[in-house]
Amino acid sequence: MTNNDSLNTNSIASSEISFEDFKNIVIADYKLAYESRQASLLGRKEVLTGKAKFGIFGDGKEIPQIAMAKAFKKGDWRSGYYRDQTFAFATGMITIKEFFAQLYAHPSIDAEPASGGRQMNGHFATRTLNEDGSWKNLTEIKNSSADISPTGGQMARLVGLAYASKMFRENKDLAFLNQFSVNGNEVAFGTIGNASTSEGVFFEAINAAGVLQVPMAVSVWDDGYGISVPAAFQTTKEDISEILKGFQRGELAGYEIFKVKGWDYAALCEVYEKAIKVCREQHVPVLIHVTELTQPQGHSTSGSHERYKSKERLEWEAEYDCIAQMRKWMIETALSTEQELDELEEIARKFVKEAQKEAWNDFINDIAAEKNKAIALLQNLGNEVSGLDVLINSLVKSADAQRKEIYSAIRKALRMAVQVSSPAKNDLINWYQQQENANHTRYNAKLFSETSESPLLVPTIAAQYDDASKMVDGREVLNACFDANFNRDPRIVAFGEDLGNIGDVNQGFAGLQEKYGDIRISDTGIREMTIAGQGIGLAMRGLKPIAEIQYLDYLLFAINILSDDLATLAYRTNGGQKAPLIIRTRGHRLEGVWHSGSPMGMVVNTLRGMHVCVPRNMTQAAGMYNTLLRGDEPAIVVECLNGYRLKEKLPVNIGEFTVPLGKAEIIREGSDITVVAYGSTLRMVEETANELAEYGISVEIVDPQTLLPFDTDMICAKSLSKTNKLLVVDEDVPGGASAFILQQILEVQKGYYSLDAQPETLTAKAHRPPYGSDGDYFTKPSHDDIFEAVYKIMQSSNPAKFKDIYR
Repeated sequence: MTNNDSLNTNSIASSEISFEDFKNIVIADYKLAYESRQASLLGRKEVLTGKAKFGIFGDGKEIPQIAMAKAFKKGDWRSGYYRDQTFAFATGMITIKEFFAQLYAHPSIDAEPASGGRQMNGHFATRTLNEDGSWKNLTEIKNSSADISPTGGQMARLVGLAYASKMFRENKDLAFLNQFSVNGNEVAFGTIGNASTSEGVFFEAINAAGVLQVPMAVSVWDDGYGISVPAAFQTTKEDISEILKGFQRGELAGYEIFKVKGWDYAALCEVYEKAIKVCREQHVPVLIHVTELTQPQGHSTSGSHERYKSKERLEWEAEYDCIAQMRKWMIETALSTEQELDELEEIARKFVKEAQKEAWNDFINDIAAEKNKAIALLQNLGNEVSGLDVLINSLVKSADAQRKEIYSAIRKALRMAVQVSSPAKNDLINWYQQQENANHTRYNAKLFSETSESPLLVPTIAAQYDDASKMVDGREVLNACFDANFNRDPRIVAFGEDLGNIGDVNQGFAGLQEKYGDIRISDTGIREMTIAGQGIGLAMRGLKPIAEIQYLDYLLFAINILSDDLATLAYRTNGGQKAPLIIRTRGHRLEGVWHSGSPMGMVVNTLRGMHVCVPRNMTQAAGMYNTLLRGDEPAIVVECLNGYRLKEKLPVNIGEFTVPLGKAEIIREGSDITVVAYGSTLRMVEETANELAEYGISVEIVDPQTLLPFDTDMICAKSLSKTNKLLVVDEDVPGGASAFILQQILEVQKGYYSLDAQPETLTAKAHRPPYGSDGDYFTKPSHDDIFEAVYKIMQSSNPAKFKDIYR
């Protein structure tokens, strides 16, 4: 076996194998567990000696993870957390060498396939996409969705991964997607630490899976602590399976709940075989509470558990360490001898040490070539710049220099050579600029999937109308759009609060559940985090979900899942996974504190990695849905809450026309001032422009249409070069989305150089809108506010023509 070979565990079915085969399986499992423990111990040393930045390991959880791996089949999915290294080794998802490559942050997909060096150690992922971004055959792979660090965050996505199996089993129209499922037989395995079961998302996910009855298998690794805080402060009764007993199925559907000691190898294998059989065949969710686990090295390399565990607890942990207990059991049952295990352990230690050395050498050798080139170029320049010798010598003496030291030295050298003009300096600059591109690929690329299916590449098709085109409510435009798309593509599904039976609170889905069935268009409970997670999991398994969050104000209850998980997915896997989920919501102005929100600054700042669409009407929204549903990247569409009953003309190609993302549109041409607005406020700007024209002010109105991406053709800057004046109108709080828009126009598009007056923003007040029409008027930008803001800018340039209104 080479140091980068996968380690695998085999299933135990005692009635089908001989004693000798059984013995060999057990010994191989022990060896794997011991190798994993050595990886943890050596990994900690690598951090403490400064070769790695941080370490968090799965020591103490090895034996139950091997048992879980025996029940895990090709096509199954994992949604776990950073303690699962033994499971990853046992399923072949990662090798020990790759484990160390991740510890060193080796920025290479070949060396570290989970993330290409972007995730800290213990964060696992399989590559579900080919190099061109197309899907692999996921039924032939043991799949792991990409881990995230926030505790409990994996639970939301887990619901969707399991729900996909139910959809594949119950919706026969999906049978053609045979690279994603075999009749819905796949189980979604989730893992979580006992302390993290205190998180709200855990309970939300447990409840959702129980309601949906999906093949979700949750393992709770219970070592009695959450960092330093014992279970007494974490969980009622200090026992998560005890307080979840009400979920146990009986006459009514529910869970199968199992409890097993984490050091009992035989019992663990038996429990996992039984639990997963029920889960897989009957689509019943299961919870496996694995108790009496330990954490021999404490939580992470940030501290030692001796600080907070008693002497008695530490002694118990040493005795009931799962590997120690398995070793004892193997000797007592004559499966092995102490001498044989001593020899096996020595081989395992050497194997792990060799894998670590190879990973480190591969990592540092990649950098060494760049270091040597940089030193040579710096030495050439050193003949012309005094003082560079100190910088060069420092880099030469740094035996394990990383890229930070190399490129920081180059940048400092170029500062020191700012007055020099020479071929040596040009050579250094040219090489540095070439390396900038390489480093961008290593550390900054793949915020989006960037495949041939990107929604940015979807052809633009204009909306078409004929003499028979009717004026209808905006909601009817959306309804026709969704109807056409559901008819076109059986992969599309939609769900959310009140979405199914009544067709959503604004009737965009009216009648569609009856037409397409409740497996494709369904209601959910009030559970925003797992609505988002349900969509993520479905999208990762090849479907095209639309997950509705009823109001933009309620997005706050799901923003952690969208920001931490969905928005980062393509980036944190370095293009290895994708989830083309559309979040549908509605916002901007209506009535009151909780139904008039427009927190678009929050959205654009937390959801980089998603497209943010802000259509001004339902026709534009329909065109954006048509675009997004033909693409493979995640997005949020914020419909105008007060626009569903406004009349719009229904396009004859309602399911085919597309609105391109990132393409701003000039709604009204003008010559005096550029006003940039979007969503509900845009209509008010249009109305106000008519009155301003009566005062001799010609307003050019630009609708960016999407905030991410923002105006890729720089229409705003081109307009500003004509008018030289700028007002951004926004319903967010001061300094919210308006600040982002200003940064894009003035800095990115270099619109600053076209200004002859101070750019202004007109936003809502810093508080949420009070209830009622007066509350809206005195809080959100009004017709009067817009008029006066434009007039004031014009007055600052020509006070003689535009007299002060209030004097």
